[in-house]
Amino acid sequence: MQNQNLEKAVLDSAESLINLAFREDLGTTGDITTHAILADDPADRRTAAHAVIIAKSPGTIAGLKIFALVFAKLTPAVQLYLFVDDKDSLAPKQEIVRLYGPVITILNGERVALNFLQRLSGIATLTRKFVNAVAGTKAKILDTRKTTPGWRMLEKYAVQCGGGFNHRLGLHDMFLIKENHIAAAGSIAAAVKKCRALNQRRGWNWNLEVEARTLAHVEECLRLGVEHIMLDNMSIAAMHNAVQLTAGRAKLEASGNISLENVAAIAATGVDYISIGALTHSAPAMDFSLLIL
Repeated sequence: MQNQNLEKAVLDSAESLINLAFREDLGTTGDITTHAILADDPADRRTAAHAVIIAKSPGTIAGLKIFALVFAKLTPAVQLYLFVDDKDSLAPKQEIVRLYGPVITILNGERVALNFLQRLSGIATLTRKFVNAVAGTKAKILDTRKTTPGWRMLEKYAVQCGGGFNHRLGLHDMFLIKENHIAAAGSIAAAVKKCRALNQRRGWNWNLEVEARTLAHVEECLRLGVEHIMLDNMSIAAMHNAVQLTAGRAKLEASGNISLENVAAIAATGVDYISIGALTHSAPAMDFSLLIL
């Protein structure tokens, strides 16, 4: 998906997620601590404050537009001054955003805004580590569908911020024939034939990929003219052999048990893509602080 289209999808998804986040955080009574301290005094309700967001660790930032949208949902009175852009690298203790507006609004939105920022920046940061690890090879780092329910567009955007690329967005925009599909169809050939027939019948132009668990499967895919083959849980030696066997006739994607420790060796085999579920299902959150000045 093109970046501008993905960004629109991200903001559309974020709207409902922000509403949900406020419902679970504010409940039916609101922020009772802030209310007790400030809201009973009309003068305090109008009190404005400056606040700053600080990165507590190094990383790659993602989600600033969503961060801004959180406060916009509460009131247009909060002004944000951004000192970085999505995709930028951050240093520890770096100031990334300043806010000015009603102190009640800042305190009400603080945790919701930071939750989005820390989750997405954590994904971007981990993705960047994998991208850096394969620098100098042709391998591109891909994400998977192993995303948080409801957060897929946001998390795939964060992968892009880290320098990675998006695989399919869902079951709806690419044919990916996996082990269970092959079992259901009876063979790789039967599954490929049926997917191609549907693609043609519906006038679609979706890409088709087949999961191969052995070199014999790779050979069969090549005979069938499959253009994208997933090398599932293969050893590095087997992936190297698959690259030699394929000789450029198909794009090869390594998948399964990928880590920062082995990703460089996998990229060195000559595969075109490396898909990593951990980018979205296991990325540690990046830590930020909001401080009233």
